[in-house]
Amino acid sequence: MPLPLDLPGRPDERVIRQLVEAVLFEELVAATIADDGDQLAFSWSHEGKRFRCAGVEGAFSRIRIAPGSVESEDSDGTWRPAALDELVASLPASADDKCRLLGELQSTLAHCSWNDRNLRHGSRRDLGFAALESALHEGHAYHPCFKARTGFSESDHRDFGPEAGSSFQLAWLLVRREEVSQRLPADEAAFWTAELGAEGFAQIDRRRAELGLSWDEFALVPLHPWQWTALKDTLLVPWLTDETARFVGTVGDRYTASQSIRTLLNADRPDAANVKLSMNMSNSSSLRTIEPHSVCTAPVISRWLGDIVAGDRLFQTDYPLTVLDEYAGIIAGRDGKLAGQLAAIWRRSVTSLLVEGEQAVPFNALMAIEHDGKPFIDEWVRRHGFRAWLGQLLQVAILPVWHLLVGHGIATEAHGQNMVLVHRDGWPVRLVLRDFHDSVEYVPDFLREPGKAPDFLALDPAYRTALPDQYYWMGDVETLGELVTDALFIFNLAEISHLLQTHYGLREADFWKTVRQMLSDYAASHGLTARQAQLGLARPEIVAEALLARKLNTGRSSHVVSNTLSTPDA
Repeated sequence: MPLPLDLPGRPDERVIRQLVEAVLFEELVAATIADDGDQLAFSWSHEGKRFRCAGVEGAFSRIRIAPGSVESEDSDGTWRPAALDELVASLPASADDKCRLLGELQSTLAHCSWNDRNLRHGSRRDLGFAALESALHEGHAYHPCFKARTGFSESDHRDFGPEAGSSFQLAWLLVRREEVSQRLPADEAAFWTAELGAEGFAQIDRRRAELGLSWDEFALVPLHPWQWTALKDTLLVPWLTDETARFVGTVGDRYTASQSIRTLLNADRPDAANVKLSMNMSNSSSLRTIEPHSVCTAPVISRWLGDIVAGDRLFQTDYPLTVLDEYAGIIAGRDGKLAGQLAAIWRRSVTSLLVEGEQAVPFNALMAIEHDGKPFIDEWVRRHGFRAWLGQLLQVAILPVWHLLVGHGIATEAHGQNMVLVHRDGWPVRLVLRDFHDSVEYVPDFLREPGKAPDFLALDPAYRTALPDQYYWMGDVETLGELVTDALFIFNLAEISHLLQTHYGLREADFWKTVRQMLSDYAASHGLTARQAQLGLARPEIVAEALLARKLNTGRSSHVVSNTLSTPDA
């Protein structure tokens, strides 16, 4: 029972419920809503077919459907549990897009069912960081395609999915240098010796010599082994045929998949870098290749953020923050059919920055339920006291992100997988942020130190003709604020407030009242009230990302929701 409303052993029910929650939240159907005592009754129809369910509306208009309540009406007037295919058929999208969505939902269900049959269901509370990354099998708490992994067979799921915890070596190519772009922190030999170890690099170097290739003409590029299998008989055939690329083999350290699948943790040397590799699959809302422009830009963005954090003492004292820098990037074939398919980004590991007495957990662990029926956080809450622990959590989780936004003008995509909570015996002490290469935004005029921003126009030709909102720079401050509230509040902390209401009786309204007061106090204490007001938090409605509508190519990527941060105190 991994999330608060999930039914044990019923992944089918969860997939249907999250689909309907997204459909209602994003107003993809014209639903009628009636008050039914403690719940709301939702009903809608499509081509004479009627559907209904029960639920509640939570923070930021998020819909929470009661388990087992999604039903459809038969021709004889009998109501029965709704089927996945008939729900998808009722959506406003093309036949092709609905077929693709149904396939991803069925794939999600198949992978969840495999997990139910094969995973050990013990407590995860005492796991170390790497083991917990693998064990957090819940996936996205909102998106209905939370475990789609298109192209993954059952054996792929076992061998390369995070849940099974299998380890594997990377595949390696030598690619002609004219096809490779890279940004490394040191010369190549030093970089590869550090990343692969002297023995690993020597093994690759011997293989290079056996192939009769020169380092002057060829550069080294890693691939996920699944990606190598997927490409070697398809998109890579021309390069392999004309020897633009030569396969070296699978060598080096063993890695395990993190919950994001394409980011890998070093199993042999836990303090060594995480490696993000392109995978030509769709999972939740996006294709898991890597945007070509972002690969060599990533180290520059990390240095920028690192300098900002290091230069502001508040990030060491009041709002402790660590940025996991992405310090190297390599891409081959960045243009044409291979664009984004052969790319790697190296990121500092979480375990390398922990000091004695500290432990780290991915932030989305805090919204999970263990198999004893109690929240993952239950022991922490009881040890430290509910109110004290919650107050500390909100300070540690929100204010570093908020100070980066309001104090410095930089927005980060702080959702549950991109945040790591560092704690001591369950007491939150600092925040770690990660994954910046394509999820940092700013408005030039809102930057506190505009002279420190990267010269993007000099970094990549793609940026020179780009419009605002296309890459990293936004057109207005309210949009910048919505990017943060969308990730941090609507799709992240709203899961925490929902869990606390469900298991500890804290009204969501009281949770968000505390958050509103915290943000007000933050701004007042630093003389930033006017600057914070530019974000438009007083508006009764704000814009949220419409993840399902975008997936269905409806032409709409956002929608308006109630702004819980503006709600007057009751």
